[in-house]
Amino acid sequence: MIKLLWRFALLIAAGLAFAWIADRPGTVNIQWMNRDIQMSVLFAVISLLCLFAIGLLLWNFFARLWRSPRTARDYLRFRKQKKAYDSLSRGLVAVGAGDAQGASRHAALAAAALKDEPLLTLLEAQAAQLKGDHGAVKRSFEAMAKNPQTEVLGLRGLFTEARHAGDLTAAIQHAEKALALNPRLAWASTAMLQIQAARKDWQAAARTIASQGKSGLLPRPEADRKRAALLTAEALQQEDTNRSTALSLATEAHGLDPSLVPAVLVAARCQIANGATRKALRLLRDGWSESPHPDIAEVMAHAKPGDGPEDRFERVRDLVGRTDDNLEGAYALARAALPARRHDVARQALDPHVKETPQARVCALMADIEQAAGDKGRAREWLSRAIYAPRDPMWVSDGVACPRWTPVSPVTGEIVPCEWKAPFEMLAPPPEPLVPEPETAETGQGQATALSVLPSQKTRDEPLAVPLPRPPDDPGVEADDPRS
Repeated sequence: MIKLLWRFALLIAAGLAFAWIADRPGTVNIQWMNRDIQMSVLFAVISLLCLFAIGLLLWNFFARLWRSPRTARDYLRFRKQKKAYDSLSRGLVAVGAGDAQGASRHAALAAAALKDEPLLTLLEAQAAQLKGDHGAVKRSFEAMAKNPQTEVLGLRGLFTEARHAGDLTAAIQHAEKALALNPRLAWASTAMLQIQAARKDWQAAARTIASQGKSGLLPRPEADRKRAALLTAEALQQEDTNRSTALSLATEAHGLDPSLVPAVLVAARCQIANGATRKALRLLRDGWSESPHPDIAEVMAHAKPGDGPEDRFERVRDLVGRTDDNLEGAYALARAALPARRHDVARQALDPHVKETPQARVCALMADIEQAAGDKGRAREWLSRAIYAPRDPMWVSDGVACPRWTPVSPVTGEIVPCEWKAPFEMLAPPPEPLVPEPETAETGQGQATALSVLPSQKTRDEPLAVPLPRPPDDPGVEADDPRS
């Protein structure tokens, strides 16, 4: 639209110029070669314009004629390159389709015209990969790594080849070079993290996670949480050999993730070993407020070596506070009350949590309490309830139960810290109810056993209707015994 307006404006300007000249008549005299040529001004202007147009056309004609050899060469070169790029495109398609022979053939055709094309080297490398020629693949990626335009791509190919060959040292070197060129390369950062986690090089993995957080590959809260888990894993390794380093790492991890229980435990144990009991107690209280865990209560109970059961009980009671709506606190308080012979306190703490479906550990602890109180019958009752009770919480990572806390998923090998919960695959199914027996002809009366009632539906004052399993130390009474 703008070009059209400009042309229209030029046309109007030319028309106005010719009208201005036509309104001002005059003559032009030219004397050349004993000739006298006389014409009007308007005719002279038109003649000059025509001569200028003819000269321009002649100039263009001779210029094209002069450049025709080079134009022909350029055209032939263009056709050759077009065919080469067509072969390159077909070769890449062949690689995607898994046609090794076709990819090699098109790569050879493209190489005849393309010398410094980065995609050609990539096509040759992929064709060699399809053929299984690892030597050619490595040479191609080394050539790409020397080209600034394809250096990162070549480093990734070399990393892949080194990892497949089992050379983790070379793989890490290639990934580090790629990260130095571009810190936002997710593949390089993730690959380094996986190798470092497999080697249990937790401090190096923590530095990689910190780099991911700075570069934006990970959200900052997630990066802090994963880094805290890695620092805690390193602190666990250093706790027995280098206590000061373990304390420093655990303290840093606790600052990044205050709810991380293993970091609290390592830091508290190191503080207790160093004689800083007050710092350890304060750290344990902070950890309990963030994430109640029985191990925190256990360390709190034994924070002062040499104390008796009563002192340990008082420290745990001060730690857990109210336990009506806190199962972990009630369980920890009952465990501490049992050695102190506070049986009533232990029952009172667990009472709100045994009315519905208590966990197996709660049932076992109730059995220990009743056994210590001298009521073996109720102890056996609670042991029978533990058989069908929901399983206890434990460390779980990616749905898999772990015997101890770990920062790495046992399924994928990624940095996925464990969670304290009941594993799904260990949940016990509810018991099937007993069916009443039909009437027998001998008695003429309906002899029916009572329907089974789940242990969670009974209180301590009512006997269970389900036959209890016979403990090993009780021979019981046989069914055909005359005393039965």
